[in-house]
Amino acid sequence: LGMLDDVYQEVEHKMERSIEALRRDLSRIRTGRASLALLDGIKADYYGTVTPLDQMATLAVPDSRLITIQPWDKTQLGTIEKAIQSSDLGLTPTNDGTLIRLTIPALTAERRKELVKQVKKIGEESKIALRNVRRDGNETLKSFEKDKLVSEDDMRRGQEQVQKITDRFIADVNDILQTKEHEVMEV
Repeated sequence: LGMLDDVYQEVEHKMERSIEALRRDLSRIRTGRASLALLDGIKADYYGTVTPLDQMATLAVPDSRLITIQPWDKTQLGTIEKAIQSSDLGLTPTNDGTLIRLTIPALTAERRKELVKQVKKIGEESKIALRNVRRDGNETLKSFEKDKLVSEDDMRRGQEQVQKITDRFIADVNDILQTKEHEVMEV
């Protein structure tokens, strides 16, 4: 039965990673509020090395509609500005020679609906990933039974346990999605 526990742990571990990926993906979706997570994944050329913004500048959120980026090396202002413009953020940086400001505009009702659709699509992809983990766990249990490592009853109980784990993680996904949708629709 230690093998079954290993399967449960593996399933839980993979599902936790799926949840982390979901949170990361959702953090990049712009709500009407400024968040440094918007800048995750944006990299600029820093003397020939592609570098994340937080490793070449001080990032701050002085208020709910503004992100400031202050490069440690002022010669990098233009490079950072270009990196933001070429990203899919849809924000226009303003550069005053020492600081880059990103003003987060209020979202239109139409844009909010588009973002909610995007949130739901990411959530559905996350649920598919969880179901794939469940399928893999169940396949492992079936192979244990086929190889006579566990009884048919133990395999069935194992599959029920894997389903309980899956249900718990699907509920987590639904909660996370509901929270994100609420954030997006908040005016």
